[in-house]
Amino acid sequence: MNKKVAFYTLGCKLNFSETSTIARNFSSEGFERVDFKEKADIYVINTCSVTENADKRFKSIVKQAQKINPDAFVAAIGCYAQLKPEELADVEGVDLVLGATEKFKITDYLNDLSKNDMGEVHSCEIEAADFYVGSYSFGDRTRAFLKVQDGCDYKCTYCTIPLARGISRSDTLENVLQNAKEISEKNIKEIVLTGVNIGDYGKGEFGNKKHEHTFYELVQALDDVDGIERLRISSIEPNLLKNETIDFVSQSKTFVPHFHIPLQSGSNTLLKLMRRRYMKELYVDRVRKIKETMPHACIGVDVIVGFPGETEDLFLETYNFLTELDVSYLHVFTYSERDNTVAASLDGVVPKKLRAKRSKMLRGLSAKKRRAFYENQLGSTRSVLFESENKEGYIQGFTENYVKVKAPWNPELVNTLQDVELTKIDEDGLVRFKFVDTETLKV
Repeated sequence: MNKKVAFYTLGCKLNFSETSTIARNFSSEGFERVDFKEKADIYVINTCSVTENADKRFKSIVKQAQKINPDAFVAAIGCYAQLKPEELADVEGVDLVLGATEKFKITDYLNDLSKNDMGEVHSCEIEAADFYVGSYSFGDRTRAFLKVQDGCDYKCTYCTIPLARGISRSDTLENVLQNAKEISEKNIKEIVLTGVNIGDYGKGEFGNKKHEHTFYELVQALDDVDGIERLRISSIEPNLLKNETIDFVSQSKTFVPHFHIPLQSGSNTLLKLMRRRYMKELYVDRVRKIKETMPHACIGVDVIVGFPGETEDLFLETYNFLTELDVSYLHVFTYSERDNTVAASLDGVVPKKLRAKRSKMLRGLSAKKRRAFYENQLGSTRSVLFESENKEGYIQGFTENYVKVKAPWNPELVNTLQDVELTKIDEDGLVRFKFVDTETLKV
């Protein structure tokens, strides 16, 4: 009987794409993949180190696996496993810890799957993480996350990602296009491009430091892949989002009008302390350019609250900056100290209660922004990609410009694109609609 393996992924879309690739490697070696809530012989936990919360969740996930099967072999991989391998190896129940390069060869480290008295660690120096492993995953039956780039050469003072993932390096354009073609052949309607710093695409494409291709050239090439209905750019640094890319997306056959652009702070004083590579004026310019070419575009923003040195005045500067900015929603991150970062030793530490209060204010602002954006879309005709989950009798989906809609459950709609007119916002903040032509549902 085949051994059973289960996976749990913490963190970003990039982690999900890598988990999926590692899972396919297990399948090709005869393992049967099961849900993490089921009894398995091996539990693989792909970890994250971006926030303090992700670190804490790891222990509870290990306990969850042990509760299901106390004799199961537990392996930890991913960013936290690279940064603090010994710490993870000390967690009761963990048998194997693999770093940034070793995780893709996990099956090579599995012997008889017997439990270890102590977690065994195989973790390279991060400088050795200089090769590229391509990945893609299926979030559900409707969209896939396609990894195009890994690592980062930026030195933001709060970030551990370069320590966890190494230098910036890219998949070859040929591989990206081949992966996109494979995804399209599986009847997946949408591809989301992921990476650590995807705007830096092309650097390290063939193991060297220079750019063989640019992100703009990648976008152009992907737009010509047959069989893909939608392409979405996940997150891109404002200084790397060029006018040519924005103009191309506005005319594209497949790229959708949705941008997620990290800001982190609306104060130039704090942006300098963070060692970001732009000032807020550039961010304003990027938003203005997008809205000029695509007035209906959705723009998401990452912002950090409670960074060292964030006085009340500097926080209000960020709050007021975002209030005036024509963006659609915020992803708010409460700053947490990370070992081996410059920010951890900066003066002006913000008390945790104050960080929480400011975070709540920005989350409230985000809700207002999203509501205003949705209201602005009412009456317009959009294309919705419906998802596969039945959520309490409703089916949900996203328009091309990331408006989340709902309708009574209808399995025939799953993984289809339908033209709809957005009609009203429901009490849960999701948008209701009517089909543009009910006689010709594209099922």
